[in-house]
Amino acid sequence: MTTTAAPLQAHLGFWLRFVSNHVSMRFQKLLEEKGVTLSEWVALRTLWQQPGTSHAALIEALGMTKGAASKVMSRLEEKGYAVRQLAEGKAREQCLVLTPEGSALVPVLAALADANDQHFFGHLTPAEQQMLLQSMQALVLHHQLTEIPTN
Repeated sequence: MTTTAAPLQAHLGFWLRFVSNHVSMRFQKLLEEKGVTLSEWVALRTLWQQPGTSHAALIEALGMTKGAASKVMSRLEEKGYAVRQLAEGKAREQCLVLTPEGSALVPVLAALADANDQHFFGHLTPAEQQMLLQSMQALVLHHQLTEIPTN
């Protein structure tokens, strides 16, 4: 009995992972040059979009355990990018908000993300980029993927 197995390069998943790893590794290095981790970037971006984010919402956005997310929040506080404060209208609940330094940093880091995308995908036509984006979004929707990758 003869068995065969397709080569790794024959699998779409292989190419997705190959490209994803390189895109992520380069972006991670760009962030590290600014003293920020990928998890911190996701948290900063979440706080930028949703000022006064609750701890629970940030934990969900990070897709981490409460303890791991708490460490990310503490690092943002130590770096002066965010502060904990009482949630508006709730005497016992805290939320996290960006400091002026954190607010100023988000556009700088977003520009790094844009530059990273340009580095990897800039050679594609706008139509090809849109098709790739729509294909990835269709996969996310079909498989009901919700957790943002932070590592």
